[in-house]
Parts: sequence; structure tokens; C-alpha cells
Amino acid sequence: MKLVSSMIALAILALSNHIFAETAPGTGKTKGDPAKGQQIATQVCAGCHNPDGNSVIPTNPSLAGQHAEYITKQLENFKSQEGKPPERASPIMGAMVAPLSAEDMKNLGAYYAQQVPKPVGAKDKPLAEQGEKIYRGGNLETGVPACAGCHSPNGVGIPPSYPRIAGQHGEYVLAQLRAFRTEERTKDPNNVMHMIASRMSEREMRTVSEFIAGLR
Repeated sequence: MKLVSSMIALAILALSNHIFAETAPGTGKTKGDPAKGQQIATQVCAGCHNPDGNSVIPTNPSLAGQHAEYITKQLENFKSQEGKPPERASPIMGAMVAPLSAEDMKNLGAYYAQQVPKPVGAKDKPLAEQGEKIYRGGNLETGVPACAGCHSPNGVGIPPSYPRIAGQHGEYVLAQLRAFRTEERTKDPNNVMHMIASRMSEREMRTVSEFIAGLR
């Protein structure tokens, strides 16, 4: 089992290096305008994510403090390009991003990245304590690597490809883990998450999600 875990870790490292090589910051892409992004966030996004990006709806992600590049990329993934199906399917988000330009998406990323995140906190302490073991140490028996390897020990992530997850709604995190496991999100740049989620039990997903909600 240790050999399997080592192979997975090497695969993740290789994939992350590949991603960083393709999407590293400072490769000529212009940065967004937070002020313009705020206008869009207030008029379009506030109903689901709150004006400052700290969602109060457990099924909707908090965006405050998220990496600008990651937000922009996810918005691009939700949008249908040249008549092709979007890389990330969502009827609601698909409708929201349809009128947004590439500049609008960068502006939104820049705005949310500047907002102060307000962690929601774990609701079930014993469950969160179990999840901490998976988050920090993984599961050698089933080949599940530690979440901290890509999302960092304190959950702030590694830009531009690995998102901040600290303090995120547990309900939302759990839904995304399930989506990765069922290949609903296989077209994401980080589809290594499909491999990881497919090795996790439902119980592990629940405990990790609860721990992440309380992570600061």
C-alpha cells in the first residue's frame, strides 16, 4: 500500500508541475480591476455569494479570499465557448456567466481575491477531528493522499490551480467531492481530484468536509 501511495503522490506532483508550467502567473495575462469586479459582484453575484463573497448559503461556495486566477478559470469553465458544452456544467452558473466577457471574469477574480474570508466553522467537532487525520495524513491503506499536499496545511491552497478551501461550507465541499468521484467534474484542470475522490469513502468525504469548514 505504501508503494501505491508513493505512486499517487508522484503522479500528483507531476501533474501539478505540468499545470503550473501552463498557467503560472505573470505570463502576459493582464490583471483584473477589483473596482469593476465589485460592480458585477454586487449586481449579479450577491444573491448567491453575498456582496463580499462570504456566502451564507451552505450549498453555494464562499469566494472571499479565493485566488483570482482560480476564480477566473472556474468562470471560464462554466461558460459555453464557441457553441461547445461548458467544461463545468451548471444551469445556474451557465446563465450567470453567459453575458460576462473575459475581462469581466478577471475583474471578478481580482475583486473576490481582495475580500476577507469569514470561515463558517465546523458544526460537528468529533467528525472534524476524524477529518483532520485524512486532511493531514491521507489514508495509506486506500492510497488517498493528504489534502494538505495540494491545498496547504492551513487550507489557503496553492495558486493558481489549487484553490483556497479553508472555512468553506462543508455541504459545498462534500458536493464537490461527490462530483469529482462520479466524474461530473473530470474536465477541470485538477481532474487528479477524480482519482483521489474515487478512493475516498462517503464517510471520509464527510469528515474531511467538516474539518475544512472549521479550518482557519
